Amino acid sequence: MTDIDPALAARHAEAESKSRNFRYEKPSERASGRAFVALAKTDCMSARVVVLKKGGGENILHYHDNGDSCWMVLKGRVRFYGPDNVVIGEFGPMEGTATPRFRRYWFENVGDDELEMLHFWSIVKPGDVTSIPVPEPGQTKMPDRVQHFDARVEG
Repeated sequence: MTDIDPALAARHAEAESKSRNFRYEKPSERASGRAFVALAKTDCMSARVVVLKKGGGENILHYHDNGDSCWMVLKGRVRFYGPDNVVIGEFGPMEGTATPRFRRYWFENVGDDELEMLHFWSIVKPGDVTSIPVPEPGQTKMPDRVQHFDARVEG
């Protein structure tokens, strides 16, 4: 190996110590209609699978102020909406959308079965990504309680 700057070598070592593998399986036992399965997380990125029961979703218009997202359907169908319930798109397996920070949206499972979506977040500045609700007139349904699972494995 060639000589490298000691500060850069330390950064390599730190990053390599944080690398984690994962194995996703849809949770079979759930008390809630929504589940988030953590796949990976760093100070700049987060990845999870969102599982929603039939008819479920994030039913209040909201946005995030600290990160951009990318959504891809693994199984099922989802419909994303923007302000005034304008349809952003309806997506099936291997389709999806990007939601840059401050993009207002909500979504619902419109398929005949449970929905599984891959959700990637790039975090603009280290810290938690917050969700800011901006309910429109007539929007009264709050999202189902979320049950969290972890798919990260050691080794």
